[in-house]
Amino acid sequence: MGQDDSEVKPLSTAAVAAATGYSVQQIRDLEARGVIPAASRAPNGYRSFSATHVRDLRAYRDLAHAVGPVEARRAMRDIRSLPLDQAAALLCSFHARLNHEREQALAAREALRAIRAEATTDAVPVEADSMTITELSRALGLRASTLRFWEQMGLVTPERMPTRAGTARRYHLTAIREARITAALRAAGYRIPDVRQAITAIRDLHDVSHSLEALDTRLNTIAQRALALLRAGTTLAEIVQPTPGQ
Repeated sequence: MGQDDSEVKPLSTAAVAAATGYSVQQIRDLEARGVIPAASRAPNGYRSFSATHVRDLRAYRDLAHAVGPVEARRAMRDIRSLPLDQAAALLCSFHARLNHEREQALAAREALRAIRAEATTDAVPVEADSMTITELSRALGLRASTLRFWEQMGLVTPERMPTRAGTARRYHLTAIREARITAALRAAGYRIPDVRQAITAIRDLHDVSHSLEALDTRLNTIAQRALALLRAGTTLAEIVQPTPGQ
């Protein structure tokens, strides 16, 4: 049977700061925000903390690393008041979100590997390039109707240029790359929904989509955040559903 907090020596704010690495002011702020339970007050008015506060602050540090400080502060506060099922669902959503980020990065990496591995064509795109639908379909060995279908599926986004007859599709570098990714993945047996996930990932991760190394770094960062979330998990579960006798 564990010791009750009232049976152990109370901790000062300075002692909690030394144990957690937070400053005295940060601890006061986190208490005020409901990240940790309100400290009791000694007869002289000073705050009196317990080992539970230290535990919760360490869990908050890992949670903040995993999901960001704003989400972590809200979660630490909300799980103390939400019904059990809702609190558990909130924590599960963090795992689901990290897994989605990982799947997105993997899809982007697969797409980049596909266009790196594809056979080189005579028409290698450069920044100033643009192609008509006929030129692009010939470069990729496809029918123009296939490119139109991919456009309908949201896989390729050409611009519409005004002409005397109305408008015509014009494929600039981004659209050319989307078409190359789609062609490579379709040739490798990927279904349209899988290709769409890869294209969406490339669009959403445009800041790193040029670099496989950057995506590998992103995957490593996601893994570290997932581990931090797992470290926080036991404490968060105890907050949601305290062990009898605590």
